[in-house]
Amino acid sequence: MEGKLSEKGMDQLEKWIGTGPKIFTLRYAITRDGCDATVFHQKCDNQGPTVTVLYNQHGSVYGGYTSVSWRSANGIYVRDDKAFLYQLRYNGSDRQNIFHVKIPGQAVTHNSSYAPVFYDDLLTFNAKINKFGSVFPLNGSMSTFGTTYNNNGVSNDQVNNGSMDVTELEVYSVADGQRRKTLQEGNTPWRKTKDWNEKFLDELKEEIVTFKPVQDLQISEARILMLGPVGAGKSSFYNTIDSIYRGRITQRACSGSAEQSLSTAYIPYMVKVRSGSSLNFRLCDTRGLEESMGIDVLECNYLLDGNVPAYYEFNPTSPISPKSPGFKSDPSTNDIVHCAVFVLDSTTLEVLSSKVVEKMKGLRELMNQKRIPQIILLTKIDKLCKEVEKNVSFVYHSPTVKQAVEKASQILGLPRANILPVKNYENEAELDDNVDILALLALRKMLHFTEDFMHNLIDKRNDVQVEMKKMKLEN
Repeated sequence: MEGKLSEKGMDQLEKWIGTGPKIFTLRYAITRDGCDATVFHQKCDNQGPTVTVLYNQHGSVYGGYTSVSWRSANGIYVRDDKAFLYQLRYNGSDRQNIFHVKIPGQAVTHNSSYAPVFYDDLLTFNAKINKFGSVFPLNGSMSTFGTTYNNNGVSNDQVNNGSMDVTELEVYSVADGQRRKTLQEGNTPWRKTKDWNEKFLDELKEEIVTFKPVQDLQISEARILMLGPVGAGKSSFYNTIDSIYRGRITQRACSGSAEQSLSTAYIPYMVKVRSGSSLNFRLCDTRGLEESMGIDVLECNYLLDGNVPAYYEFNPTSPISPKSPGFKSDPSTNDIVHCAVFVLDSTTLEVLSSKVVEKMKGLRELMNQKRIPQIILLTKIDKLCKEVEKNVSFVYHSPTVKQAVEKASQILGLPRANILPVKNYENEAELDDNVDILALLALRKMLHFTEDFMHNLIDKRNDVQVEMKKMKLEN
């Protein structure tokens, strides 16, 4: 575990400490080690200078620095002329404040029953705290913030949002030395988004939950068709979205690695929230694209036009036709595909079969004729870039991922803005906020494209009606 403290945060703390470059080593994290004061002392006592960092669900980051080692004692004040409290972020935005100690003689408290205590200005917790939902409700306090440390007119509410609920608490030892920097979060990303935090995640979830198809067309559910080579991650992407809204890792769609497609049917998967209600779109899984097998142009045409019934099993030796059982000869606008997604493995772009590429280009021509918007979902980016593997939030700072986006754009001729990198859940046992945000950013783009397509349908319908009226008047 690398820790959540950003390079930008480390740079700022280095400046505040003021004695040259520093190496930050993660000693303790409550999500990894448990929210237990005894464990904190086992891992952090006698480690020299440390910085304590608290993160909450509002996107605020704050904490304290002490230049003296933590020790297990019976509640004694320890002098530290160099100690300070600080904040790095507030409500998801940068807010860099340092709060210097003004009574050095009681800068920190050493107590074996307590985790980091900076007098009562920042008392983190004592004993053991169990996680409640997505947060740890710490039993500490910042109620007397400004007593031992100069608060510069800032209230505790303006630091911790008036709550000691946190999503993470970390303690790093701080030693002299030049650290090896990872991708710089402070650098300009090649694709900009809002700051990644729980607030942004909740916004994305809510926006997708409230999505509704354009009402004038009487469409109840948007249909997003997933196409791609075998093993690219079509089914895994659905499982990732389903996991986000179910609140746990799920495996509804069959996924894994195989020489031939594990998906053999057309399955328009629904996504449900915990209450059981369904969202207003379907992610439609299909058989994988192969050189001599899989979906061909004729079958794709039927899929796009809404002729293929749900759960139809594709048969390589007997392609679907109007005579096939369940074939929809008169599909409605509710049955047609409103957005097409090509799913590509970012690690295999250089060796992608030329025959499969030509097949996808043929499908693209068909979609262009029908004015159906298209997206490329670029999967497995964590295997493409080690820095992204450590922290998915670095995705838009990674030159390696950017190069893969440009390569995918060249392969199928889609704009780079239509290439969406994602990391699906594969071997994880718990959800990760950054994985969720990246997947939801991709899904949101798909839903935006479905809206665009629906508006085009309305314009086409209106134009046809106008032309018909003109023809009647002329006759």
